[in-house]
Amino acid sequence: MSELVVNTNLTLDGVMQSPAAPDEDRRGEFERGGWAAPYFDQVMGDVAAGGVAKDGAMLFGRRTYEQFASFWPTQPDDNPFAAVLNNRQKYVASRTLEEPLPWSNSTLLRGDAMEAVAELKEQPDNDLVVLGSGELVQSLMRANLVDEYVLLIHPLVLGTGRRLFSDGGSSADLRLVDTKTTTTGVVIATYQPVEPTTG
Repeated sequence: MSELVVNTNLTLDGVMQSPAAPDEDRRGEFERGGWAAPYFDQVMGDVAAGGVAKDGAMLFGRRTYEQFASFWPTQPDDNPFAAVLNNRQKYVASRTLEEPLPWSNSTLLRGDAMEAVAELKEQPDNDLVVLGSGELVQSLMRANLVDEYVLLIHPLVLGTGRRLFSDGGSSADLRLVDTKTTTTGVVIATYQPVEPTTG
């Protein structure tokens, strides 16, 4: 059975909206986009490189998929992230997109997305990494499909924005299995559910 790992940037108050760029996600008139960029350092680069270097596939929600698909295919081949992201198998959970999807090696999940992900997890050696995709992650949590969270927690409080762990969302008991601290004060914390998840 394969594992599903959530990898995402968060502020101290749990905001995950629009970490990379000002115009990444303006929903709710969010004006603090790009908040994660000033904190990037070599430690984060090494963790990111290690994460994408692992075998397996990527899983995206529609919004994050479209953002990635508009950027990474145009990056030069000598960019190690571009090479991996462009060549890696990508699965997309969406009720509005239709195939063929524009980014190479992309497959639209058919039917109920949570059932489709559970079936993917049943395959051996097919680990899945979710980047961003907050609404999808919340659905995965409700379905008890997340095996690990890699949270890049930034020393920043925004007070507004879409959060990973929202009010009224799923509850979970987690255990800390690894931590790293960057030179810019970001804590990279890896958690696993206390109770094993089942597909």
